[in-house]
Amino acid sequence: MKQTRTTRKIALTGILSAMALVVFVIEAQLPSLTPIPGIKLGLANIFTLFALYFTGPTCAFLLLIVRVTLGSVFSGQMSVFLYSMAGGLLAFLVMRLLYRRLPESQTFAVSALGAIAHNTGQILMAALLMRTPALFAYLPVLLISGIVTGLFTGFAAQFAIKALKKNKALKPYLDLY
Repeated sequence: MKQTRTTRKIALTGILSAMALVVFVIEAQLPSLTPIPGIKLGLANIFTLFALYFTGPTCAFLLLIVRVTLGSVFSGQMSVFLYSMAGGLLAFLVMRLLYRRLPESQTFAVSALGAIAHNTGQILMAALLMRTPALFAYLPVLLISGIVTGLFTGFAAQFAIKALKKNKALKPYLDLY
């Protein structure tokens, strides 16, 4: 039984990674939603949240690493790899600390706080690489957008988690963690 559970967890992580990667690459090709550079929905985070709740932190972490690395390669945006990775790792750390402490009905809050951490990590990396502390002046704009986009992706993940848990046919495949 343990081997079946491990196999299912690996398979689900692979499927979620592929889905997150596709969404990440597509979103990278879309024009910005606002005239302010650097703001995007971060739809691929839905899959990271989903993985966190269904496969656990290790698989969700691996999904994040695969998505950011391959997403940077496939989208041709290797120049932003360090920013995405710094933001992603800080966001993951925050979400990892919160997802078991907050009820599943507050997945949106876990996501919003993760988005705030993501934007903070990106600005920290940018200020470090460019040696320009003035970049922190841009942080309030990113934090506001992070709250809005984090809430959006969090509610989407929360809806998906709730809907899939109700599906009895999927229960053996989703009850992995």
